[in-house]
Amino acid sequence: MYQLNSTLGLALIIITGYFGARLLRKIHFPAVTTYLLVGILIGPNLLNLIPVRIMMLSDFLSNFVLGIIAFSLGANFTIKSIKASGSPVIWISLLEASFASILVTLVLITYAVLRNTAIQPFFVLGAAAAATAPAATVMIIREYRARGAVTEMLLRVVAIDDAWCLILSAFGIMLASALASGSANFTIIISSLAHVLLSVVLGGLLGVGLHCFSKFVRNKEELLIITHGFILFIVGLSIQLHLSPLLTSMVSGIVIANISNRSTPYFESLRKVDMALFLAFFILVGANLEIGMVPQVGIVGLLYIVSRVIGKFVGVAVGARISRVDPRIGKYLAWGLVPQAGVALGVALSAKALYPAYGTMIFTTITATTVIYELIGPLCTKYGLKKAGEITSTE
Repeated sequence: MYQLNSTLGLALIIITGYFGARLLRKIHFPAVTTYLLVGILIGPNLLNLIPVRIMMLSDFLSNFVLGIIAFSLGANFTIKSIKASGSPVIWISLLEASFASILVTLVLITYAVLRNTAIQPFFVLGAAAAATAPAATVMIIREYRARGAVTEMLLRVVAIDDAWCLILSAFGIMLASALASGSANFTIIISSLAHVLLSVVLGGLLGVGLHCFSKFVRNKEELLIITHGFILFIVGLSIQLHLSPLLTSMVSGIVIANISNRSTPYFESLRKVDMALFLAFFILVGANLEIGMVPQVGIVGLLYIVSRVIGKFVGVAVGARISRVDPRIGKYLAWGLVPQAGVALGVALSAKALYPAYGTMIFTTITATTVIYELIGPLCTKYGLKKAGEITSTE
């Protein structure tokens, strides 16, 4: 079949993504879901309009964009913001993330044992279950002008929720890789801990390095160049050393947010170009989806969706009870945590690259369930905030 040149193919990605999002927004489709669907449509499985050279750049673009996402998450972990949020946010976010992760892992491993199949990929799927999609949640809050205790807690929880996912995924991917290599149990634990610790140390050192280097920057344009260059360096070095590029990037962002007196420009500089990158990233994620494998992950996908949602609800209820917050938070907050997108897809892509044996199955499962989550997630968020009495605008 005739292939477009790379420049025309990239233009097609950006233009179809933009107009597709504008069109489907009229029927309340989330932008992320639109980009995924556009990617599936114009990808090699259907219309095959994306040039091979651009498809080959998927790994590079994905790693870069995910590095930006992870680095930007670091802005939420300043000592000042953690003190302001207080222990309830930490308890609720930690428990809902870990409960979802543990329940998904246990359910899927049980399924694998009953089917006599490999259990390794389900540690990665369990880790991915911790993530949420802040963009979808914030969109609903803004659209309906939600205000109140549940809304405020929801914004704080989703801001740090994905960080727990990055930490858990670093363990999950390393654990799955160690199990696949046939290592002893003790060796698996030590290896996973060492990889996570080294990722944290490397991220910290590179964050300090960026801070020192930025003293020679004279204006915002130079800061934009240096920040993007360092993120590429952080991701590339992490991959070269077989560490977690997501965790390393996030730790670098945390270090910058805490040691730099002018950390805000770092994160603002990323927002100037990130939307076009994110659009291309999600479209290429959709294009990489192996449609032929979707039926094969049907039961696994269903178990993943159900057990993740149950884990989120149980974790929020337990966390709210322990921290003694407004009872409405324990009852309705979890509805806003149903959406899942960016970081979970990042975990899937990392697994696909680092863990080829089962990476395609992991990637397909998370991508397929993400489309479902992004369709029902915003409706769930709206329902929870409405039941909490915090939606103030008229329909």
